Amino acid sequence: MSKSRLIRWLSTLGVSVAVAGCTVPQPPGASPLRYRDQVFSNYTTATDLQYGSAPDNSNNPVALTLDLYQPSGDTQTSRPAVIWVHGGSFTGGDKGSGPSPLLAQYFAKLGYVTASINYRLLATAPCNGSGGVTTDCYNAAIAAQHDAQAAVRWLRANASTYRIDPTRIAIGGESAGAITATAVGIHSDDPGTSGNPGYSSTVGGFVSISGGVPGGIFVDSHDSPGVLFSGTADPIVPYQWSVQTAAALLNDGVVAFLEPLNGAGHVPWAQYQDLFKTQSDYFVYDVLDAAHAAGQPAAAGRTFNRMLKKEAKRFPRFAR
Repeated sequence: MSKSRLIRWLSTLGVSVAVAGCTVPQPPGASPLRYRDQVFSNYTTATDLQYGSAPDNSNNPVALTLDLYQPSGDTQTSRPAVIWVHGGSFTGGDKGSGPSPLLAQYFAKLGYVTASINYRLLATAPCNGSGGVTTDCYNAAIAAQHDAQAAVRWLRANASTYRIDPTRIAIGGESAGAITATAVGIHSDDPGTSGNPGYSSTVGGFVSISGGVPGGIFVDSHDSPGVLFSGTADPIVPYQWSVQTAAALLNDGVVAFLEPLNGAGHVPWAQYQDLFKTQSDYFVYDVLDAAHAAGQPAAAGRTFNRMLKKEAKRFPRFAR
């Protein structure tokens, strides 16, 4: 199966989801299926690994660190990876608290190598998108984007050490972390200088929980696919940011899933954590083509290919 064929199918599904308000379907295959199902009961953690360095507002260097999670007892040598980025209004938060480490642990049990990262917190006051975007918050968001891109490059630079497939890397986050993850997915042509030059900053897809970007800025046809969860009553990061980002991606022919959370506010983790986990799981499996990752049974790839063929019949204009 070619990557272009996969993207064409996902594009058809993304369009149908945008119109019908559906969710990402479960990838096919017999259980237990690695990268879709939790096939590991535990994980190992390596904390405070430095992935880069960048200046703060006073031009003092900031050491950028991450916590790395790997499935316990795993012998696979080439594994997809997912980076998670915490929230905190670009003024606070930490890689060890909130939804991001929980998502990193969840995905490690699926078989991925995962990371929860810290990044520079350069905003001088908490950023609230409902009041517009200040220059201070814009600059802080771009700095966070650059740091997260350095983490993507760090995974590629250390792929052999941590047994990572450098062609299969995704990113996600919540709140400010979701804005950051979105920016990494749509703004790879601005890699920054936070570390690990010489490696690609692109990702196979991004997950945004209460994020997106205003007006779909930076979006073009070369961007990564995204799934965006957003509460329709979010008072911090406007729901319209997710709508506008998804619409801009779809308009440029890029896969995008918009999952409205009717009446919900900002990062409604307690209410929707199961949805965030399973839908992110299915989305990342699809966009990283995990059915054909190293070590997967041949049946997983064949089943996935049959799904592609079926969807091509439903949407013949994409079956080239």
